[in-house]
Amino acid sequence: MAAEQMADGAEDPGQVPPARPLDSIDRDILRLLQTDGRASIRSVADRVHVSRANAYARINRLIDDGVIRGFSARVNHERAGQGASAYITLKIVQNSWRTVREQLQALPGATHIALVSGDFDVLLLVHTPDNRSLRELVLTRIQAIPEVLSTHTLLVFEETDLAPGPERPTELS
Repeated sequence: MAAEQMADGAEDPGQVPPARPLDSIDRDILRLLQTDGRASIRSVADRVHVSRANAYARINRLIDDGVIRGFSARVNHERAGQGASAYITLKIVQNSWRTVREQLQALPGATHIALVSGDFDVLLLVHTPDNRSLRELVLTRIQAIPEVLSTHTLLVFEETDLAPGPERPTELS
């Protein structure tokens, strides 16, 4: 898989192989890596009861197939100096999704962008140092995008990370 595909998460449907069914070992590997993305190949192999070569090959296949899009750290945004968080809903001009997505990806603090159905078109999660920075981001950067018709900002008062862990079931069972 190309590095730029993993970096931006926007796969080109023409280049991603068709989805293959995951077996129980693949699902166990995914569960382990979602819990600890820094786990060594040896540790993964031992925990799912396969050889290191098999674990290595399976992880690489999951990456090549686009099942694993990348590895990252879960950040406590408040501790990292990003104390203000908000979900911003946007209504955009019809057929402008790709253009708007490119501009939103360039925003400081943007961490998640989704094209959705319903009363608005785009859901954007941002983290900023404070409310003043959030205000500037919304009023001077987002609302200045010509294809953005309107925005609605929902302040986040508290977040809970629902990343998979030993105490949390996943859909990969």
